[in-house]
Amino acid sequence: MKVAAAFATVYLAWGSTYLAIRYAIETLPPLLMAGVRHLVAGAILYGVARALGAPRPSPRHLLPAAAIGALLLVGGNGGTVLAERHLASGFAALLAASTPLWIAILAGRWSARVFAGVAIGLVGVALLVRPGTAGVHGPSVAILLGGTVAFATGSLYARRATLPESTGVSVGLQMLAGGLLLTLLGAATGEPARVAVVSTRSVAALAYLAVVGSILGYTAFAWLIRVRPANQVATYAYVNPAVAVVLGWALAGEPLHASMLFPAALIVVSVILVLSQKQEAPCDSKPVLCTPVSRVPVSAAR
Repeated sequence: MKVAAAFATVYLAWGSTYLAIRYAIETLPPLLMAGVRHLVAGAILYGVARALGAPRPSPRHLLPAAAIGALLLVGGNGGTVLAERHLASGFAALLAASTPLWIAILAGRWSARVFAGVAIGLVGVALLVRPGTAGVHGPSVAILLGGTVAFATGSLYARRATLPESTGVSVGLQMLAGGLLLTLLGAATGEPARVAVVSTRSVAALAYLAVVGSILGYTAFAWLIRVRPANQVATYAYVNPAVAVVLGWALAGEPLHASMLFPAALIVVSVILVLSQKQEAPCDSKPVLCTPVSRVPVSAAR
């Protein structure tokens, strides 16, 4: 029952973040919103970890944590919130689902299964974003795909970076660094001046992203990765887009275009192939998902 509840939390919490982002940026500036989300979540995770006895991070941990926070949160999450100004949340989730493909490509460790998965996935992405497809906004697609590459790069770097052993301290530092950078970037681009009336729904969505998406979702994920096989936990990568598409359609009236179905199916199949790669070998020889829990991405969702 505990395992099932944790899986449900990861699937629903992370799958729902795309719609929550859409609601949050209705009246909140995107970069500042994302910055506040991660600053709040990072402060809570770091504070709780330290209160429970985790050691203070050393100076050698700070720069790697900041670099990972920049790649995952400024690049990955920042790209998503900017893209969702013009893309439906379900569409954005489908594109973000290609992240494991970029991890496999950048890792450069190939098997027949991984090669087939990457090839199928790239075809799916190309079909999904081809000109003339309903819901496609070219610049936003480019921003989001660039964010997935940044997220993949940060994920691989996190596997070898010098980080605190405590998951809460490590993730808290990454969120604090990424949140600070997002906030500074939002301020530098003039976002505070563009804030007018802020809706209750946007504030509630921001709170949901910080508490449910970041804190509860990551806590459930961190526990699962300790007690269940990595490939089982990795099923979030192809369940989350389905959750996002259904929620966007059911709650926000986002259209389900027939032209999305086949490319979406290709992306999901490709991710299954990549993530089902056998992982009995030592970590250094695994193509994906061999990261210790203190080094896993701070949020697989956006």
